Amino acid sequence: MTQETGRTTHFGFETVPEEEKAGRVHGVFTNVASKYDVMNDAMSLGIHRVWKDAMLDWLAPRPGQRLLDVAGGTGDIAFRFLNRAPGASAVVCDMTEGMLIAGRQRAEAENMADRLDWVVGDAMALPFESGTFDTYTISFGIRNVTRIPDALREAYRVLRPGGRLMVLEFSQLPNPMMQKAYDLYSFNVIPPLGQAIAGDRDSYQYLVESIRQFPDQDRFASMIADAGFDNVKYRNLSFGIAALHSGWKI
Repeated sequence: MTQETGRTTHFGFETVPEEEKAGRVHGVFTNVASKYDVMNDAMSLGIHRVWKDAMLDWLAPRPGQRLLDVAGGTGDIAFRFLNRAPGASAVVCDMTEGMLIAGRQRAEAENMADRLDWVVGDAMALPFESGTFDTYTISFGIRNVTRIPDALREAYRVLRPGGRLMVLEFSQLPNPMMQKAYDLYSFNVIPPLGQAIAGDRDSYQYLVESIRQFPDQDRFASMIADAGFDNVKYRNLSFGIAALHSGWKI
């Protein structure tokens, strides 16, 4: 039974009890799992692929490393990592089994089956021993976590000394006029697109709202440092529509 905490958090623009958010997020991604990759291409005009490649460029995977990709259900980051690092291995961890199923059905999954595992798990309580991974990535998933500081502390725990955290997430544009134009696109195009492609307007309305609730680049960098990471830096992508944050466990 879930313990009532009395604390609240946001689910998009809605305020909900903390203990309800994970279930509601799970429902969102269960609903969109089969069309998730198609919608990513449609929403971003394919630019999310450029962002993910930029993430791997900065990460610079090395042979033999072990990756944990959290909220990585369809495997995009894990596949890229393994393609760049001979002899490396990866674990994709996601709270939504439907997302993992969609990932395992991709052609790349069969080719990499001996180096790739799929695990259902919660970012705030990872089912792995401490000091297990060389690299921890989370791509467009951290904003959906109920308590982001808990997830960052878990990332720190499961990394080996010298391990690296890399987060790719939607962020804030520094120019108010550009942000206003982006908001007009997001709220007026993405939910109807979700209805047309995935048959689910409400889930994509939530996803748009959740982006606006996420901390800006500097505040999120501070949260990463507070979790124990050193040498925390970030890079804006597409003027700040998305951002990459990096930190090291020294």
